Amino acid sequence: MSLQTQPPSLDWPHYGISFGGAITRGFKKYAKFEGRASRSEYWWWTLFTGLVLTVLGLLSLVIGVQTSPDGGETPGAPAVPLLVLLGLFYLAVLVPTIALTVRRLHDVGYSGWLVLLALIPSVGGLILLVFAVLPSSPAGAKYDPLPSYPPASYPPAQYPPNPYQQYPPT
Repeated sequence: MSLQTQPPSLDWPHYGISFGGAITRGFKKYAKFEGRASRSEYWWWTLFTGLVLTVLGLLSLVIGVQTSPDGGETPGAPAVPLLVLLGLFYLAVLVPTIALTVRRLHDVGYSGWLVLLALIPSVGGLILLVFAVLPSSPAGAKYDPLPSYPPASYPPAQYPPNPYQQYPPT
């Protein structure tokens, strides 16, 4: 039985989120670079985008080669809509993927600016992969939103659950 009956607000990481929940949450937090993201949020989103891009890419390749007028050098006309769809999907998930990676780095306790490591050919992506695999860190709590109310006037039981920090902060 889960202690948590409702998912946390979008300001907080959702530990143990489901596949569908992670996709929905990824689009709801489209360009939100503040806060943190749990490992499950990150990896479900990565699986979703990887599967869609792979399926669209393979379909485009197969249909493009089979309908190619010159033996596979240029894609055939039926593959063009799939290639356009592939490009549009890639553009649609680019910003949320970067934002989610920044939030994942925050959850591990690192600055989101480390996402720029992806610009280093070959090793940059591997370094980010290592950071994404790391477990959540108590140091990541510094990226949590600050309460907009005086801590003494708000009962601690109503704070969103945070496994690393006691609320209200002292």
